[in-house]
Amino acid sequence: MNTVAIEKPTEQTSTINILLADDHPLVQDGLRTRFNDIEDINVIGVANDGEELLEKAKLLKPDLVITDISMPKINGLKASHLLSQELPEIKVVVLTMHDNKEYIQNAIDSGAKGYILKDKPAAEMIAAVRAIYNGDTHFCSSSAKALDTSKRNDPDKLTAREQAIFMELLNGLKNKHISDKLNISVRTVECHRGNIYRKLDTHSMAGLIRYAKKVGYI
Repeated sequence: MNTVAIEKPTEQTSTINILLADDHPLVQDGLRTRFNDIEDINVIGVANDGEELLEKAKLLKPDLVITDISMPKINGLKASHLLSQELPEIKVVVLTMHDNKEYIQNAIDSGAKGYILKDKPAAEMIAAVRAIYNGDTHFCSSSAKALDTSKRNDPDKLTAREQAIFMELLNGLKNKHISDKLNISVRTVECHRGNIYRKLDTHSMAGLIRYAKKVGYI
């Protein structure tokens, strides 16, 4: 089995502040212990349910939230959606045991930037945290495979960055709003948007929507 080697950060040197949300103390403790060994990642709080997650996110303003799906009061997907609406600068990673297309698609729709299964190596989680903090998305190989159906043999499939921008376009966001949400320049958004239209052989939102339906995004 291939594993992701844990390396020191190379793309940024600032500390990534994380809020953890899971209703199982053992999971919380395990994640905190693992992150304590990583110099550029700092766990600034934990939440036991979705309601507490929202409260602490507003108070602590973490860079990134790692949340389970199944939690009391408000589930992780609903919390992710609310965060994307109220605190879009906070990026969300879903950490779960649910490995099926419906949950993965719902996570994407909620605004999550990553989806990782709990049985994956800790190194993959660490790599995902750094990638998402730096503006990328990260979906573990199992979740990516679950989403990958009709586009599997598409030689022009979108890159991870293009997929992120594509999803924001489907959500109706304009270039400026996408640049703010993904922490990239408007010019970069415009460049990726042009590539998206070219790869999908369309020049309209209607064409993007048709493609989204074809591959199962909507």
